[in-house]
Amino acid sequence: MATIVEVTFKGNRREYYVAEQDVSISDYVIVEADRGEDLGRVTAAGAVAERKCSGCSTGCSAPVPERRVLRRARPEEVASAVQLREDEPRVRRITREKVLQYGLKMKVSEAEWQHDRNKLTIYFTAERRVDFRELVRDLARTFRTRIELKQIGVRDEAALLGGVGRCGRELCCSTWLRELKPVSLQLAKDQRLSLNPAQISGCCGRLMCCLTYEHDAYVAARKRFPREGRTLQTSLGREKVIGVDIWRERVTLRHEDGSRRTIALADLKQEVTEGTEAGAPGRTGAGRAGEPGGGGSGAAGGQPPRRGTPRHRGGEGRRS
Repeated sequence: MATIVEVTFKGNRREYYVAEQDVSISDYVIVEADRGEDLGRVTAAGAVAERKCSGCSTGCSAPVPERRVLRRARPEEVASAVQLREDEPRVRRITREKVLQYGLKMKVSEAEWQHDRNKLTIYFTAERRVDFRELVRDLARTFRTRIELKQIGVRDEAALLGGVGRCGRELCCSTWLRELKPVSLQLAKDQRLSLNPAQISGCCGRLMCCLTYEHDAYVAARKRFPREGRTLQTSLGREKVIGVDIWRERVTLRHEDGSRRTIALADLKQEVTEGTEAGAPGRTGAGRAGEPGGGGSGAAGGQPPRRGTPRHRGGEGRRS
């Protein structure tokens, strides 16, 4: 019975194939490739590989992969693949010399031989489009094979080369992270992280992928707290929220007289309820503390204060 298997190659490159014979995880297999054969290692099979194949944007586009696993790799074929990996540093060195010779503004990142040596893939990064037609002809004459120059981004380069992140562990993109999704600066702002690029950037120079891991938890937790800058009517009077601590569930308030205090979120909700029931004069727009993104404060009678208008006791204002 044919099964779908996931096969990984050099770096984090992985593709999906149909295996008509029994293969196990970690087996080296010979698979169909572009104009020839390639050697890879099975990392998933059956239902797991099928879910990965249907859920990724870089895998197979059809429900069933078109290419097949030909057979298990023989020991001498595995040894030949090791020799090809050892020859790739020489390929990178020669390619970089020729890039300098032609004066091309591109950075050669990695090289990968196909198992049957019918194709040589060279990965590079560049800020702009590069006319490398002459370079390809020269490389084809030098290595006597079909040359494919593939431009990749800096995040893909980090995933291809690997490395160690700020956490001290191997990069997620080069180990288990299958897709590199866009990461925006808003994720760091929502988590109240330092906006210093040196603190929130990875080895690739872009925002770290791990900023997305806890973002949903931060957003859900902040919905339980009043918005910073909002004025609440508590049992002690009008107080402004100047900080929240979602881990300790505390809120820092500043009273109208300038005094500050830190209170637990549960106690704050109780005080807001008492302040609302008391109906103190001059209370303005103070909703419950647990409401997500509650409304801001206003002037007496529920009217918002005018811009540039100083506030006085009782919430009244006059034009300056």
